[in-house]
Amino acid sequence: MNFYTTILGSGAALPTMARHCSGQVVNINGFRILLDCGENTQTQMRICHQKLQSAGTIFLTHLHGDHFFGLPGLLSTMHLCGRTNPVSIFAPQGIAHAMNTFMEAAGSRLNFEVNYHELSHAEGCQTVFENYLCRVSAFPLLHSVPTYGYLIEEVPRGSNPARRYAYCTDTGYTESFLPFIHKVDLLCLESTFDNSFASVAAEKLHCTSTQAATLAFKAEAGQLLLTHISARYKDPDKLLAEAQEIFPNTLVATDGESYVVHYPQGI
Repeated sequence: MNFYTTILGSGAALPTMARHCSGQVVNINGFRILLDCGENTQTQMRICHQKLQSAGTIFLTHLHGDHFFGLPGLLSTMHLCGRTNPVSIFAPQGIAHAMNTFMEAAGSRLNFEVNYHELSHAEGCQTVFENYLCRVSAFPLLHSVPTYGYLIEEVPRGSNPARRYAYCTDTGYTESFLPFIHKVDLLCLESTFDNSFASVAAEKLHCTSTQAATLAFKAEAGQLLLTHISARYKDPDKLLAEAQEIFPNTLVATDGESYVVHYPQGI
């Protein structure tokens, strides 16, 4: 069965020609969700052959612009394309006020309902969405504003075990969420800087490539996918090499590419 993520944007706050701001479309056996919605998401969805109307369930990690400034444009484009089905948005507290203020200021009206589910920054891992194909849980990360990682688990069919995908960005190095991502099959984790910028990463509450790999190793993840790459890296080879020294099964996310959530080895 299909379970994969398509990268719309793998860059950090400053988009480049190669890396757009954060965004992914996850396909779980035909059901699609959008993780983050950075600037220009609606265009990236079309470039990456993702149907705009498929993004009816959206999860935002936090309310920094490079993770949600694309939301007004995406919703407006959906409206212009004739959407009438509701959209559900899961995000930290403040998303409803921010979006309602923007839409009111712009004089925008939508022909569909938007349901906001605001998450409280509580400790632990909480299930926030569930249907017959998947379950999505949220857990707190370490950043300058309330920020969540998301764990996406498929509902098993037959004798196959449930595959698990974790998306964690933005965050400084912390082992507090390791129990929630233990033995995930694919871990997508931010790697904004290389090791020479470790002090900058600590100040800005981001991870280096070595820190990302260390977390993947301690989580016993199946595979690590690095994302949220700083615009200073035209070539991510240094980040990849540093991570692979600790966690060999590491890839760097590339805009437009899809990455399969594989079953554990031996299954």
